[in-house]
Amino acid sequence: MANSRERNKRRDLYSEIAGIAFFALFLLSGASLIVYHTGPKNWVGIVGNNVSMVLFVLMGYTAYVFPLLFLLLSYFFLFREGLTFKLSMLLGLCVFIVASSGLLSLLDSGISAGGIAGDLATKYMEPYLGVLGTLIVLGSLWLIAIRLTTGISLVSFVERLLAISASVFRATGWLVSKVAKREKKKEALKRPSSAPAIVTTEPPKEKTKKKEDTPEKAQQEFKFVHKEGKFTLPPLSFLDPVPERKYQLDRDNLIKNSQILEKKLRDFGVEGRVVEVRPGPVITVYEFEPAPGIKVGRIVSLCDDLALAMRSTSIRILAPIPGKAVVGIEVPNPIREKILLREILESTAYKDSPSKLTLALGKDSSGVPFVADLKKMPHLLIAGSTGAGKSVSVNAMILSILYKATPEDVRFLMIDPKMLELSSYEGIPHLLTPVVTSPKRASVMLKGMVTEMERRYSLLTQKGARNIDGYNELVEKEGNPEEKKLPYIVVVIDELADLMMTAGKEVEDSLVRLSQMARASGIHLIVATQRPSVDVITGLIKSNFPARISFQVPSKTDSRTILDTSGAETLLGEGDMLFLPPGSPKLHRVHGVFVSEREIKKVTGFLKKQERPAYEEILIKKTVKKIEEEEELGEEFIKRYNDAVRLAMEMDMISTSYIQRRLRVGYNTAARIIEKMEEEGIVGPQQGSRPREVLKKRLEE
Repeated sequence: MANSRERNKRRDLYSEIAGIAFFALFLLSGASLIVYHTGPKNWVGIVGNNVSMVLFVLMGYTAYVFPLLFLLLSYFFLFREGLTFKLSMLLGLCVFIVASSGLLSLLDSGISAGGIAGDLATKYMEPYLGVLGTLIVLGSLWLIAIRLTTGISLVSFVERLLAISASVFRATGWLVSKVAKREKKKEALKRPSSAPAIVTTEPPKEKTKKKEDTPEKAQQEFKFVHKEGKFTLPPLSFLDPVPERKYQLDRDNLIKNSQILEKKLRDFGVEGRVVEVRPGPVITVYEFEPAPGIKVGRIVSLCDDLALAMRSTSIRILAPIPGKAVVGIEVPNPIREKILLREILESTAYKDSPSKLTLALGKDSSGVPFVADLKKMPHLLIAGSTGAGKSVSVNAMILSILYKATPEDVRFLMIDPKMLELSSYEGIPHLLTPVVTSPKRASVMLKGMVTEMERRYSLLTQKGARNIDGYNELVEKEGNPEEKKLPYIVVVIDELADLMMTAGKEVEDSLVRLSQMARASGIHLIVATQRPSVDVITGLIKSNFPARISFQVPSKTDSRTILDTSGAETLLGEGDMLFLPPGSPKLHRVHGVFVSEREIKKVTGFLKKQERPAYEEILIKKTVKKIEEEEELGEEFIKRYNDAVRLAMEMDMISTSYIQRRLRVGYNTAARIIEKMEEEGIVGPQQGSRPREVLKKRLEE
């Protein structure tokens, strides 16, 4: 055992010595052959010079094989634990040297190429085999020598070489095709290098015979200024005229912006081109056509980078534009065009609308007047931050109805908890009641609207009419003087948040019932708030208001609360809005109209001079009585009563003793609660000692 270890150690020692020796020979032979000079100029001196001279004379350039051979032997002795010599390897090495020298001599007739060995090999073979035959024989011997010396199978080597060549060929072909496709794509994008199409949409001009010097009173002959009965609709001369457009369209600037957008997107790896530009009064829409293979999400994620490149406060990306294979990039104009209410009221879209509840919203992104019918919505929910243009837009909606409808056609219930925005309409003949400013009174008024809705449905049922329009047609056809037409009722709430904080549950219940059922009865809601949070716009309220408008909001969360999608946080303010029509997921960007307080006072002053408001005294008396009762009973009793109502809605029968136990109140309080529930029709009359029957639950079912 010990002897074998000693032998292994000696073997390792001899192998390392041999490896070092062969490495030294590699350095000496390589240095002497590389710098081969006569005399003492050789790096290895006289010995190196003489050895190099002998090798070059005998074998020519084949002498360079010896340094490589010494390096190979050094490697084997140092790292492969020695080398086992075979006679075939030695024979192969000799044949390799002779064949290599012969081939070099055959290619170069000088003696220096193949040395004496090469010269002798070709000298005796060429006369008998010729040049080609000698080349074939020496080439075959050279391959055989490599096989004998290295032990490498030439067939396997050729197979591997072919496989590698095939792989390289396939990879090269794939790379070439990829580059060709990319170049082709770039050429396709560069080919239509002409400027994108700039599409301007001019609203149709009204044909008027009015001369420039015609006085303002000529407006009295306008189509909308006519009499229906004894009531005259206000003239358009009360509204500010449309000023001349000072801002001229700069086509060169639009083309320049298109190029900036293309370059910036290209910097982020998004190839494509701007195919069309649509300038509008407030924004310009650049229609960008992405190259094949570009994901739309990549473009949307670059919104902030594009805003930086265009030096804009914000940019909205519409990806894609419905019905087109392009992405809309909405960029604010350097100068905003002011949109006035009169321009929309003079438009064909407003004049041709037969509905008395036509709302003038503004202009779309292309500058076309945009109106909507409240009857079809049938209710509208509006949200926006302070200063975003929400209240101005609500005023414009009210005025657009006042320019279409008389008090016989439309009545308003206006609720203004802020006591500021709707005070200008106090005293107009269209009001159902004075403008409501108290949140508690507003809650009761909304309950009164629910009662009015139920009354109207009762009248519709008696006539067999499906909606208010059918009922009014039957009343007009029958001509019964005791029956009167029912006007539309528009409930306008300027700030929902204040009502929800004061009487949230009652307000929510009334709004939900009205929004679910009031359409056919002719009652429509316009509800606005500057706090689009989930505690104000609850799930029940939101689900029953399919038509919504959002002005600028602080965050994406607020935008999703009102519109179910982001985008409102990128709006520009000052009336810029997103309108979600009922039954459609497509958002419309609309630039709202501006109406001044002076214009509102002119219109309302004209209406007040014609008629005094015919308030619904019954509704007002009921409201006052309800509030007085609540104040008399106290807030604590009202809270207990509301809890008792919720208990009753969960049961079929209820009694005074049950309310005593569940609410932990005295007998007198429980008895008063039962009496009040009977007055409001929630429970039935007393039947001896039996519990009272809950009627409200059956009605709800």
